[in-house]
Amino acid sequence: MRNFFDGREIQAFTWPSGPILEHNPHFRVLRVAPSSPKKLWTYVSVGGWAATDAKNVGTEFILCTATEDIRAVELLAMTVFYHEGGKLGLGHTLPLGEPWMAGSQCDYFLVSLPYPFGPDLEIAHVGDRHVQFLWLLPITKGERNHKIADGLEALESRFEEAGLRYWEINRASIV
Repeated sequence: MRNFFDGREIQAFTWPSGPILEHNPHFRVLRVAPSSPKKLWTYVSVGGWAATDAKNVGTEFILCTATEDIRAVELLAMTVFYHEGGKLGLGHTLPLGEPWMAGSQCDYFLVSLPYPFGPDLEIAHVGDRHVQFLWLLPITKGERNHKIADGLEALESRFEEAGLRYWEINRASIV
């Protein structure tokens, strides 16, 4: 993963509140600085793999923001904690119970392939462990309902047609 972001500033964080470190002492978040001023900040969980430790497979999560924001670390802590036992996978939605960022209509995450990064960031092998990186895409309740009613492909097609600017906190729902 570090090779993918080679040359960019990377800082590691933990989340001191809540139960994450008690349940998963491996948990960290790597914050990757943008490659240029108009690009996005990237936050990547480390330790999500521990949720499925016995299976020699693991999942890490990626979240992108327009600005540097510690809220992304908190959201990844919440996601990794919820994932304990391997609850999250491709196409799942995760209710946040509040907007992902203040002022946003998006209060769910869609667990998706890391489309903004291409396939080079999707899979990593760490020793015998197979780790999949999945992207947390902020979505609205209406978008979640559309996915449930019409399927993941239909929602992703709507996003593509609309030219979704997923990083914009105040973006309108596409449904």
